[in-house]
Amino acid sequence: MKILVLGAGVVGTASAWYLARAGHAVTVIDRQGAAGLETSLANGGQISASHAEPWANPSAPGKILQWLGREDAPLLFRMRADARQWAWGLRFLAECLPWRTRANTREILSIALYSRAELQHLRSETGIRYDQQTRGILHFHTNRKDFDRAVRHAEMLRQYGCEGEIKTPDECVAMEPALAHARSHLVGATFRPSDESGDAHKFTQALAALAEGHGVRFRYGCSVERIETEHGRVASVIVHDVHDGAEESVTADAYVVALGSYSPLLLARAGISIPVYPVKGYSITIPLEEGDEAPHVSLTDEEAKLVFTRLGERLRVAGTAELAGYDTELRPERCEALLRRTFELFPRAGRPERAEHWTGLRPATPSNVPLIGRMHLPNLYLNTGHGTLGWTLACGSGKALADIVDGKRPEPKFGFLGVPERRRSPVLETAPRSGY
Repeated sequence: MKILVLGAGVVGTASAWYLARAGHAVTVIDRQGAAGLETSLANGGQISASHAEPWANPSAPGKILQWLGREDAPLLFRMRADARQWAWGLRFLAECLPWRTRANTREILSIALYSRAELQHLRSETGIRYDQQTRGILHFHTNRKDFDRAVRHAEMLRQYGCEGEIKTPDECVAMEPALAHARSHLVGATFRPSDESGDAHKFTQALAALAEGHGVRFRYGCSVERIETEHGRVASVIVHDVHDGAEESVTADAYVVALGSYSPLLLARAGISIPVYPVKGYSITIPLEEGDEAPHVSLTDEEAKLVFTRLGERLRVAGTAELAGYDTELRPERCEALLRRTFELFPRAGRPERAEHWTGLRPATPSNVPLIGRMHLPNLYLNTGHGTLGWTLACGSGKALADIVDGKRPEPKFGFLGVPERRRSPVLETAPRSGY
């Protein structure tokens, strides 16, 4: 088939790769000048299959109340006169019920383990390189109550096939000597030896180059304006050339929406509502020089909700979640909070004045379970809503989507859209024609 993929981030590019490998003629459209220049550009870098517990969990409401008014809060709701934000927030609270959290964790873990295996197979098959490391991820705690809860959660994940090890503070420092300065604050950690890390931006651009070698056509500098439907199917998409302003109708046999946080805006124009809302994240990237004492093992600071990942001669620090609509302004107080925590823990991890700051919008569902599969329009497919796990879930999502397009049942036990006999992911609704 002739397939049009909308979006050249890590998820869209992975979708294009697997669709092309399945024999389809694939074109990818993106408004940027190259692949991976938006949310995939400077994320945390972790392939964290074990980080399957969603933001929406029983402890979240209390923490959100505790963080109200704190500009450096790990999760910050900036209340707006936005019905979409309020609706998303109410559904988020519903997903915090214990039984919903358990069900969502199983869903996320299933696709995450599958995706990690697909990434490893892709790397073995193609030799793709992206500053990857396979040292595992150490999740360290400075709060005893949260650590005790993490130990219980680790036991649940173990039952679902996700191995993990409990580490003492001394074992943490032995594993990652850069933690020595923070030793007195550590209460313990969980270590996930099979998790990985790497530069999502480098991966996306390298995979795009490989995909072009398999016949995928990338059209950059073209923004997708709207979807045209006819007789219960997608008839075309209208794209706008950002350079000359020309509009064009592009047709295909099937269409994949992988536009991240902008997916619901496009779909709304076709009368389709999906429970995806942008969640703003921040990162800093610190160049490293000889003698700097930055971590080599990828770390997650569970108290501050930050990740630390070595990417070659750079340290990437990423985190925070801010619900503020489509605002992409870099707020100094949020950037400073990342720098402050980084150098509290690792005082010799480079020079703070050289840090590069970035912010991007993560496409999140209230449950954190992504939307992958076929819509009610038979030639329209979704691959979006991955939240903070877009990099982790990209390969598995792309491979599963290619199977669905080919009429096959994907391997993971996951609620794919439009696939019979599977529990669906968050309910999709039909929106009024007036918009999202």
